[in-house]
Amino acid sequence: MGLFDFFKKKPAAPKVVVEVLYPQTWENGEAPVEPTVLAAEVLQPTPGEAVEIQVPSHIVAEDVAPVAEVVETVETETETETAVTSETNLDEGLTKTRKTWSERWNAFMANFRSVDEDFFEELEETLIGADVGAQTALQLTDELRNEVKLQNAKSKADISRVIIDKLVEHYRSQGVNEDASMHFAPEGPTVILFVGVNGVGKTTTIGKMSARYKAEGKQVVLAAADTFRAGATQQLQAWGERNGIPVVAGAANADPASVVYDGVKTAIETNADILFVDTAGRLQNNVNLMQELAKMKRIITRELPNEPQEVLLALDATTGQNALQQARLFKDSTDVTGIVLTKLDGTAKGGIILPIRNELHLPVKWVGLGEQVGDLQPFDADDFAKSLFGSLLIGDDK
Repeated sequence: MGLFDFFKKKPAAPKVVVEVLYPQTWENGEAPVEPTVLAAEVLQPTPGEAVEIQVPSHIVAEDVAPVAEVVETVETETETETAVTSETNLDEGLTKTRKTWSERWNAFMANFRSVDEDFFEELEETLIGADVGAQTALQLTDELRNEVKLQNAKSKADISRVIIDKLVEHYRSQGVNEDASMHFAPEGPTVILFVGVNGVGKTTTIGKMSARYKAEGKQVVLAAADTFRAGATQQLQAWGERNGIPVVAGAANADPASVVYDGVKTAIETNADILFVDTAGRLQNNVNLMQELAKMKRIITRELPNEPQEVLLALDATTGQNALQQARLFKDSTDVTGIVLTKLDGTAKGGIILPIRNELHLPVKWVGLGEQVGDLQPFDADDFAKSLFGSLLIGDDK
């Protein structure tokens, strides 16, 4: 089935245009790791609407297969529940990831013959296939070579136990100076700045998190500083209306920093506890984007010298290694304090958390496990490891 056969258009339905932003190279001239759609511009689609895909002329058809995933994601994000419900069970949220990981691991161990170099090469490939990343996979494989020898593991069961235990240890362990907690100002409003490319669920995450904190008794203000994308402002305003949270917005294409300034002033004047700032995410204009973010931070700091307390980078877990590339770029350009990993329930891999924490030394602070407000949860490394590896763990103490 071709890309354009993926969507069955209803003639009577309104049309939503999805623009595929697909830069051929990063700013430094290097090509992305693999051809993947980075972002989408959307005007508030609703379920059942037809979709028209606009693809740049220099992109060949076979390179745009991931567009379907982007459109599905954008449509799904409009179907949000505003009521704060009980948190989704982590085991339920990771069902797809855990099932695929178990199948991948069982297939790998089914080929077990002996612990030789071919075994460890296949292990490295298996880890890379789970989105662990080449650098982290190589590090883990080297450690496992030593661990297997140290424990003199020879049987299939012993080998499996040693490797799974080591993987769990890596997922559970905290990185150097890793701080996964959220920080709040002792007095005055706390500013939480959200960054990330378009289409990763940044605005939806702000909506969910603001609803969560309001339910805890916090007074919240939202600032729609992605002024170049009408859909982003409208979506944030919809969240504000649903949850009774004021939203500061500007005119289309207004200076984003002016919206941030108005947002800070509103938060101060209303004695708000938290100001969430939504920002643009046009990575194909990387230099301009980072200059915009720097200007916003200067304005925030001028009015509130100790802010922002948090700069959270939203990453789409379903994009795998592309998310890691985005994390590198944003970390190099702005002071990211933590990661929000969205759509974790939609990925069949889940290994991306390891390279984010181990290679970039960025803490994962929140994970998105579904569409409802309660599905956005603080990240707990220990609980995540237990849930991900599930039945592969041996012993109740693991």
